[in-house]
Amino acid sequence: MTTFDKREEGFEKQFAHDEELKFKANARRNKLLGLWAAEKLGLSGTDADAYAKAVVMADFEEPGDNDVFKKIRQDFDAKGVAQSDQQIRRTMDELMAKAVTDIKASG
Repeated sequence: MTTFDKREEGFEKQFAHDEELKFKANARRNKLLGLWAAEKLGLSGTDADAYAKAVVMADFEEPGDNDVFKKIRQDFDAKGVAQSDQQIRRTMDELMAKAVTDIKASG
């Protein structure tokens, strides 16, 4: 194996590792976001957990974060929860930072 091959293999492993961390952080953020939204919707216990899982699953509908945002926005609108689009997006950003920190801390 040449130095170039070793270097290429190293980059491929790093890319795979980074993608795995990104996926885990996204899933963690979505769970935390679902729990936050569930609280705003007046859900608790197993209902809150089920809602958080539904938010995680919503992320698989289309690429990016917009599917998760739309789910939360529609559910808030349906229940009359007063949260601005900016507040939802800000919470998404804050929880992503927390999720990344949690993932890195867990090793």
